[in-house]
Amino acid sequence: MNRLVDELASLPGIGEKSAGRLADYLIRQPEERVRRLTEAITDARENVHHCRECYTLTDTELCPVCSDDNRDHRTIMVVEDTRDMQAYEKTGKYTGVYHVLQGAISPMLGIGPNDIRLKELIARLEGDISEVIIATNSSLEGETTAMYISKLIRPTGIKVTRIASGVPVGGDLENIDEITLLRALDGRVEL
Repeated sequence: MNRLVDELASLPGIGEKSAGRLADYLIRQPEERVRRLTEAITDARENVHHCRECYTLTDTELCPVCSDDNRDHRTIMVVEDTRDMQAYEKTGKYTGVYHVLQGAISPMLGIGPNDIRLKELIARLEGDISEVIIATNSSLEGETTAMYISKLIRPTGIKVTRIASGVPVGGDLENIDEITLLRALDGRVEL
């Protein structure tokens, strides 16, 4: 049981207490349920890899977005990870394709431009691309990455845009940091 708790606690976002609760839950499940979970984990580890075009996670050579001829392949949204891509896909409004960097530039953590999928992004720009939308997070690392990408792409003549960021719905202005408030002001639209 201790080994199971230790393994579960090593997962991101799972503390010692949560790991204990999960272990207790799993032990009380029918053997078939635990077997299905184990098989799903093993199957994902063996069959999921990066899309050869955008570098999101997929179990096919090209992910469903990259292989969709109805998508606008001339517009690329650059995101930090697959979860960011999934968030935009849930909106159902974005019709372009993506490029997943698999991280962000972070000198503090020793992550430089060569440690994320920037070379692959630049290689994609040799095709017929009209716009690159930078949708990295509004963190220091995300902003650093956005600026770096922008400086790389601008000389190509391809349009480079940055997603707007600002006040979240239901957010109180007094609790929001100054940078977010400035972004909200800069990104304002006419009503």
